[in-house]
Amino acid sequence: MRALITGVTGFVGGHLTEHLLAARPDAELFGLRRWSSSGDDTAALANVVRMIDGDLLDAPSLVRALHASRPETIFHLAASSSVASSWDTPAEMVQINVLGTLHLLEAMRQLDLDATVVLACSAESYGQVAPGDLPISEELPFHPVSPYAVSKAAVDMLAYQYFQTFRLRTVRLRLFNHCGPRQSGRFVVSSLARQIAEVEAGLRPPELQVGNLEAVRDFVDVRDVARAYVLAAAMARPGEAYNVATGVGRPIREVADRLINLTESVVSVTFDAGRLRPSDIPALVGDSAKFRQATGWEPSIPFEQTLVDMLSYWRRRINAA
Repeated sequence: MRALITGVTGFVGGHLTEHLLAARPDAELFGLRRWSSSGDDTAALANVVRMIDGDLLDAPSLVRALHASRPETIFHLAASSSVASSWDTPAEMVQINVLGTLHLLEAMRQLDLDATVVLACSAESYGQVAPGDLPISEELPFHPVSPYAVSKAAVDMLAYQYFQTFRLRTVRLRLFNHCGPRQSGRFVVSSLARQIAEVEAGLRPPELQVGNLEAVRDFVDVRDVARAYVLAAAMARPGEAYNVATGVGRPIREVADRLINLTESVVSVTFDAGRLRPSDIPALVGDSAKFRQATGWEPSIPFEQTLVDMLSYWRRRINAA
């Protein structure tokens, strides 16, 4: 396999790189690196990934990157990925996610590149879902309620359009909430795990700051997501969209309680109105039967193990600091 990963220095990109190297030791990997990325972000990958400088918002740089790497497979992970921050920077969100994806697909078309591109789309695009429509199938129309969700819906439709019009081999993975070790503390499960590790280290009062505890989400371990990308590239049908989900919905309250049970510290839960979003989705739970049938993928890491590994990651990081 000769593959290019955009967003290679990000959360999912790092796990995908590790999985590819373990599953396909003969893989030739290239990573698209923004000029502004720090050396610390890329140093650990230097010996296993050939870095190519470029930027999603600089169309000529993507043409050069694809010409230099000539990949058989592209994993398009680079994005502005925080739902919460999308309310503060909607223009940036749309530019990076939508215009950046358009530039990548155009570069492929201009070079007549014979490659499969697996795109990181999002279940957030489904938006407000009636209880009777859960778990969500791929046929459900989009009703996005955040700038992030709007941008990802546009990415999804762009990928479909380039398949239909130019026969680019696009595969859309509609990923439900994924989490795991090394995730940024901006995201809910990682934020909760980080706060507990900080309580244990005496860096904060013994309480968890939380927002909407009643929101229900379908959490997939990032290592299972990495496997999904590789299987999609090899086995999914171009032009199709696939949900990647466990089919199990968990209220954020349950996640907080499970993490509290993993610590010997006495921790209370405190509501923080600043963590609420202008518009939230009560429940996002996915039906991934289509993807499982196409690829044989199944989630393999129990949610409890995901939480243990995330808490261990934050303990190590905080202790090291």
